[in-house]
Amino acid sequence: MTTKEGKEQEEKNLQVLYAIFEADPFIKTGGLGDVGGSLPNAICRLGVDMRVILPKVGSIDENDKKKMKRIAEFTVPLSWRNQYCGIEKLKRKGVTYYFVDNEYYFNREYPYGYEDDGERIAFFSKAVLECLMHIPDFSPDIIHCNDWHTALTPVFLREHYMHLSQYRKIRTVMSVHNLKFQGIFPRNLLGDVLGLADRKNAVDQLSYGDAVNYLQGGLYYSDRITTVSPSYAEEICSPWYGENLDGIFRHRSTVLTGILNGIDTYKHSPGRDVHIAQKYNVSTVRAGKAANKEALQRELGLSVRDDVPLIAFISRLTEQKGLDLLVHILEELLCEDIQFVALGVGERKYEDAFRHFQGVMPDKASACITFDLPLSSRLYAGADMLLMPSRFEPCGLSQMIAMRYGTVPIVRKTGGLADTVIDFRQDDKAGNGFCFANYNAHELLFTIKDAIDIYEHDLISWMAMRKNAMKRDFSWKNSAKQYIALYEDLMKEQTW
Repeated sequence: MTTKEGKEQEEKNLQVLYAIFEADPFIKTGGLGDVGGSLPNAICRLGVDMRVILPKVGSIDENDKKKMKRIAEFTVPLSWRNQYCGIEKLKRKGVTYYFVDNEYYFNREYPYGYEDDGERIAFFSKAVLECLMHIPDFSPDIIHCNDWHTALTPVFLREHYMHLSQYRKIRTVMSVHNLKFQGIFPRNLLGDVLGLADRKNAVDQLSYGDAVNYLQGGLYYSDRITTVSPSYAEEICSPWYGENLDGIFRHRSTVLTGILNGIDTYKHSPGRDVHIAQKYNVSTVRAGKAANKEALQRELGLSVRDDVPLIAFISRLTEQKGLDLLVHILEELLCEDIQFVALGVGERKYEDAFRHFQGVMPDKASACITFDLPLSSRLYAGADMLLMPSRFEPCGLSQMIAMRYGTVPIVRKTGGLADTVIDFRQDDKAGNGFCFANYNAHELLFTIKDAIDIYEHDLISWMAMRKNAMKRDFSWKNSAKQYIALYEDLMKEQTW
């Protein structure tokens, strides 16, 4: 690098293109949308020019579509195909968003879940790169990819674009949000869609038995790999958590980092929440939670009692969330003087189990088999404890939201739960929740009983725990600083 080039590089703000398939409020099916809608804003506030690129899916609000400005049209080569691509631009809360437009691939009700997802995702991943030749005034130093939906971008960059000077300096980061989903498709896509059948490195690193694995390719080709909590970064290097990719994570452990997700602390705030019966803060938490608890009990048809702990479960109803443990001990748990509420939708067997307990003990148990964000706010505000006995949990958001509302989490010590919940100690009043280590139903039950005992007999400790939880900083600012440090470290390795 010449002195002039080095000076120009120093003067230019770091530019990052954040490629993701979901970003709230435009597209959201789960936690990925929360990250896509929050992290870029936090990073931009710290001086990095981060811009987000998304597919223009049919479900985006029509008012937002009307505000988009078309800035480019071109074709994207996809093996033997040349597919139309439009790029539309919209600024929201200081962040620039680019939307990849192709009605054939994206004008659908849901972001994914279709038979041609392998082709749709490949098109998007390549459009992320192709658009850089058509977007004015933006030349990213880094492309930050997220989950399997964008994992082909680092592959295409190395295999199809490195001969172009504009692309040679670009570095890539691959973030894994949920390793369970990897983008596994028939092997014939290597040639027919990806146009990589004649590239030995690509064939070797995308091959997954008799199939192709998009995420696996991204993990091999990216310059850095991140995941959404430090503990999960360690766990995925083991066969138990690695989902058959643990060998890659061990092989690339020197470039693997765990950075804990944050939450939107403005939106998730008992002092601002319009959906709860009474607003409160850390100074007024006792009276505030009592008022919200009473309102919630009335709403759900539970006995109105302030002397029993109200325990909540708020999540998708899937095995990952430890529901086999919870259902196994729920009958015994409900013999205690408690109340229990479950909110969520998912596997039928869990929905039916919760409905059964509500039918047997309607004054003690409530099954809210629905997706209802305002009700979830009222649960966070009115419940005393939140259960998260997850089998695995890359990060987890519910435990952080619960703590913002002074609701004490009871969690299995795994992934992001281990990084955010500190087991309470009565002797010095330290900690913000309860943890158990082994994936065992009665270990969960005994931990809940320990929490109930403190709730019933040690008000001073319980109030200390609530306040410890509410004072913990789960904002995106801390995470954003860590990502920027990673970007800066990555840029130091440039060799041009």
